[in-house]
Amino acid sequence: MTFDEVRTAFPVLERFAYLNAGSLGPMSRATIDAMEERNRFDHEQGRSGKAWIDSMLALRVRVREKLAAAIGASPDRLALTSSTTDGCNIVLAGFGLRAADEVVTTDAEHPGLLLPLHVSGARVRVAEVTTRPSSEAASAILDQVTPRTRLIALSHVLWTTGQVMPVHELRRATGLPMLVDGAQSVGAIPVDVGELDFYTVSCQKWLCGPEPTGALYVREPEALRVALPTYFSQQKLERDGTFVPQDGAKRFDFGWLATPALAGLEAALDGAPAWRFDRARELARRCREALAAAGHELVADGDATLVPFVAPGDPAADAARLYDAGVIVRDLPGTGWLRASCGWWNNEEDIARLAGALRT
Repeated sequence: MTFDEVRTAFPVLERFAYLNAGSLGPMSRATIDAMEERNRFDHEQGRSGKAWIDSMLALRVRVREKLAAAIGASPDRLALTSSTTDGCNIVLAGFGLRAADEVVTTDAEHPGLLLPLHVSGARVRVAEVTTRPSSEAASAILDQVTPRTRLIALSHVLWTTGQVMPVHELRRATGLPMLVDGAQSVGAIPVDVGELDFYTVSCQKWLCGPEPTGALYVREPEALRVALPTYFSQQKLERDGTFVPQDGAKRFDFGWLATPALAGLEAALDGAPAWRFDRARELARRCREALAAAGHELVADGDATLVPFVAPGDPAADAARLYDAGVIVRDLPGTGWLRASCGWWNNEEDIARLAGALRT
């Protein structure tokens, strides 16, 4: 697709400078059409019968394969979930942490990771990275690692500052298992899970799929206990609840995902252009430059696609005012910041509209 074709593919761009994929990405007409077509098919088939069930299972297979390809993984290592929070809960519930164990994280994590960490039973050690340059993140995190550390759990891209964390460097330096929250990375920047152990995916953000859809990569599925089983976890079930798990990461599939949502996600994955990462990075750079030139204070030296900056007034009120002006950004509660999410569908006019709306 050319960029002009991309712009016309997203209905929301006809009305708004949409800069909020960090919450929910825009959905294309192809995605919307695929959802409507699948919804019609389901109702015509009555959502039952062998033909319908076979089509549902085939759809899950295709989506699993395409999501796995998006992060450089094998499909048998990928579970289908409804969110990154699901993935964090699955891993931390099955990991077997105890009170004597420690987990290292950062001071800029989303509740979707922090809450499961809090109830895991382990002591959580927090590295301060928000106030430091990205180049110092690795050392700040490594300083929190002790002989009792059993897991490092953090985001690939911090949802507040937009900083990219050196996840592969940390894995190599420590040899410790890594749980990586990929909510702000997959679809926004190139991702290859490599030797990482656990990686969560949010499909309704930068992948522009419908909600709620997500995934979880597990490098060694047999080594993680199935602590939150669903119907899809088992291939054989006894009357007392004893079960034989599915092969690979399918044992962690987190319940039912509506077929229209899966169909829409498949269309979104198929429609992502090859040039998306370079385009999004360039737009984020231009957004930072435009905000700085207009006198707005940037929060961090992030080099991903999130651009947080200090709100000129009350952040929630500013976000509402910008929405009325046709610009959608997010306020980050408790920080005093606004956050622009620059995607490959955005253009220079969107950035100009943001800067102009902030002046009024």
